[in-house]
Amino acid sequence: MKRYCFLTIIAVFAAGFAQGDPLSELPLLKEGTSQRASSCDPNWQNGNADARPIQPGKTLTVAELEGPGVITHFWNTISAEDRGYPRLLVLRMYWDGEPNPSVECPIGDFFGIGHGLDVPYTSLPVSVTSNGRARNCYWPMPFRKSARITVTNEGRKPVRAFYYYVDWRKLPEVDEAAGYFHAVYRQEFPAAMGRNYLLADIEGRGHYVGTVLSVRQHTPSWWGEGDDFFFIDGETEPSLRGTGSEDYFCDAWGLRQMATPYYGCPVMQGYDAYDLTTVYRWHITDPVIFQKSLRAEIEHKGVAFDEEGKVRTGFEERADDFSSVAFWYQTEPHKPYAPMPAGYDRLYIDYSKLVELESFKDQATATAGTLQEQAGGYSSGNQLFWTPQEQGQTLEIPVKVEEAGRYRVLLVLTKSWDYGRFDVALSPADKSEGKAIASNLDQFSPSIVTEEQWYGPVELSAGPHTLTVTNVGKNRQSKGYYLGLDAIMLERVEK
Repeated sequence: MKRYCFLTIIAVFAAGFAQGDPLSELPLLKEGTSQRASSCDPNWQNGNADARPIQPGKTLTVAELEGPGVITHFWNTISAEDRGYPRLLVLRMYWDGEPNPSVECPIGDFFGIGHGLDVPYTSLPVSVTSNGRARNCYWPMPFRKSARITVTNEGRKPVRAFYYYVDWRKLPEVDEAAGYFHAVYRQEFPAAMGRNYLLADIEGRGHYVGTVLSVRQHTPSWWGEGDDFFFIDGETEPSLRGTGSEDYFCDAWGLRQMATPYYGCPVMQGYDAYDLTTVYRWHITDPVIFQKSLRAEIEHKGVAFDEEGKVRTGFEERADDFSSVAFWYQTEPHKPYAPMPAGYDRLYIDYSKLVELESFKDQATATAGTLQEQAGGYSSGNQLFWTPQEQGQTLEIPVKVEEAGRYRVLLVLTKSWDYGRFDVALSPADKSEGKAIASNLDQFSPSIVTEEQWYGPVELSAGPHTLTVTNVGKNRQSKGYYLGLDAIMLERVEK
């Protein structure tokens, strides 16, 4: 009986891709039978209840498959109430009845986007569309006896709808040379000083196929001067040594937002304090092969400042927040993973402290335009929608500062095809000593997206304040001057 070898298929596909024709082997007839596990309504002929809810603390079994077989495609889309839900939902995969999962990751990070964000991008094994809400992965995942996939909601609020497809092929047998797919999430908030950040610590035989790294900066400027190191089979001196973080992720001279089949940077907010970055690197043509073990590390080094705020060095350890997913194939059993930080410990922000701006609809005042509470995919379901008609018009919203201090300001705002540009300021109720928060915010986007951004820090006195939003124009592509205000949060910081 001819054996199915998914490694051969990958090699043939990669060769075809490199030669400009990734479809060259598609006419060859395949063995096995096509199968699917999905969220389709059990009453498939007449029903349309094609999704599953997941209550807080509960686990949804997405698939229980009997092998031999190989999963070839996993798609899902989610409607969830929790902000940051991609980090609060945990994806686990178990092969052949193993007690410990081979895949254990927040679902967003598994699909290449960190920080609990919804962001679209396209690569060879993973693509995310629908403004970050449609997640697809094409990693081949073979199993010999069984496969079980689960999703656990570690958030405080329900997942209203989890839609999914798991497409797979049932086979006569799986080639004995095929390894099992693995992926594990790690984080250090912040990265520990005095040692490199650990990407993976693997025991067994296999090959490493990918890294997703997410960084939240604690200080400004360049964080990614650190090198990558791969210690193969117990080496004390790594066989693979890098020249800089952006070099490992196949870019150069810093990072910028982009996506390619094998590497990319789908999240790149900039180099200011608290900016977010996510980068990926797929080792598809250059897997890191190991016979006994693999330890993958990356330095967390970059620009450091002295007490006066001047650059002290361009190559020093930084205490930024690092999180990652490592992807590889190996023989079983695998080394059990360390416990993953639970739920909200994987987020930087306690979203329960967000102040929903739509709750101020009746207290807010505008020099022109209407104020509406608009429903949609916003925090707590709604946003405050303002419709100014020209530049120079203002909106004022009352905000209370509990005690005097130095604060960072988190604004959650919407972008859309008919939104304008805005200045934002926060002032005491008597309008004295106003603090500019942001200037010339361009809220135009071809599609509706909600984004959160930190500003400041600013010194604020205790008592009632006014959040003033001024329309300063619009993008030439925009059809209007409108604005959607979702939420605000003040976070006190040490001087």
